[in-house]
Amino acid sequence: MKKKLVSAIACMTVAASTLVGCTGSSAPADTAAPAETQTETPAAETTTEETKTEETASGDKVTLSIYTQYADDDTKVPYDYAVEQLKEAYPNVELNLIVQAQDDGQTLKTLAATGQLPDIYQASTDLINTFRESNQIMVINDVAQSTGFLDKLYDANKDLAYAEDGNIYAFPFSGQEYVLWYYNKALFEENGLEVPKTYDDLLNCIEVFKGKGITPLALFGQEGWNTAAAYDVIATRYATGGIKALDEGTASVTDEGYVEAAKMMEKLVAAGLYQEDATTTNYDQASQKFLSGEAAMFINGQWYIEDATKELGDNVDWMFYPAADEASYEAGKAAFSGGGSASGFAVNPDSENAALAAEVAEFITEKYCEAKVMYRHNPLVALDTGKEPDSEYPAMMKKLSDTLPTITSTTKFTWGLTNSTFNDAIQSESQGLVSGQFTADEFVENVADAQ
Repeated sequence: MKKKLVSAIACMTVAASTLVGCTGSSAPADTAAPAETQTETPAAETTTEETKTEETASGDKVTLSIYTQYADDDTKVPYDYAVEQLKEAYPNVELNLIVQAQDDGQTLKTLAATGQLPDIYQASTDLINTFRESNQIMVINDVAQSTGFLDKLYDANKDLAYAEDGNIYAFPFSGQEYVLWYYNKALFEENGLEVPKTYDDLLNCIEVFKGKGITPLALFGQEGWNTAAAYDVIATRYATGGIKALDEGTASVTDEGYVEAAKMMEKLVAAGLYQEDATTTNYDQASQKFLSGEAAMFINGQWYIEDATKELGDNVDWMFYPAADEASYEAGKAAFSGGGSASGFAVNPDSENAALAAEVAEFITEKYCEAKVMYRHNPLVALDTGKEPDSEYPAMMKKLSDTLPTITSTTKFTWGLTNSTFNDAIQSESQGLVSGQFTADEFVENVADAQ
């Protein structure tokens, strides 16, 4: 059964190649962690690389700094697994983990500006484009070829490896990913509520939940990508291109659909869909509200399926995004927020051990993909790992896999946006809209200035 499901999802991922080509993960922590983590991970086979750098062959001890997410099981499990595998394949290499801050790349940009970039760092499309201009990111075409990385990429994800100029700057470990609107089934049932199909339905749910002291939807709006996603899921009900079309310039935020989406979001904010302190709430806080039953709904990527299922079991599911009316709701089921990008592990070209760092970055990427499939039950990775999950997929992942063939369009996560000015604007302005600081008209005007 498991083998069939893995094959089916792989095929569905390939079928999705006609969508847009993301690094996705839940919010990272902003504190440093020790160089060697303590989380235990199951043992697995280690792939021995055919080619090694001179640093590896010499046997001398080398410490490489790595800047990456390490906050919850979806980020800790892959990292810890990769570290264990690295000890066998590269026994002379140690990793010094620097935990990625929850600041949409600002810390990394500061490190770059002060000449303190880590040897290996997790880079979004925005950061890739920024560091390309300053020559602070390595072109890794040759490494991707010599290690066999390109041969392992799913066909659906081949475009994800390349930046706009045709070069590879980061090893992507995530394939096509999706923004899911999670909900607590038990809370809905206890309060006699159906899953909302229309915004009128949603407004009714908001009123009922608020009357019971339950936060309708917990948002970790401290991170601009989450508020941008909250706007995007509404925008796709009016304009399927969502923020992707705005980023590419094929649509304008002043177009009727995007204006209507902004007005609807303003209306939902006024009704109390999100908690009052949404834009100062981090991922851990918002997730805890949802998992503890203090909040009825939550917006995050599909990578959250494992954690939500672990805590809530059969009481959690994801819904198709609500729309203006039932006809729009049914039609909108084929349009998803989310997507893919050239994001992944990048290398500092000024590293004293740049060649070795590139090899290690590729190795870690492979192991990330393996761990996500085996221990996080997430087959939506960039590479064909040849691995199987250690147990059946959660019901929500099975539901998503069954939905993939019907999806006709996706948008982008903010880390996949290519227009850095628009990227900054859609994050900050959506935060303003969520907080009530901006009206819909002000949001549209401010974003339009950045397009």
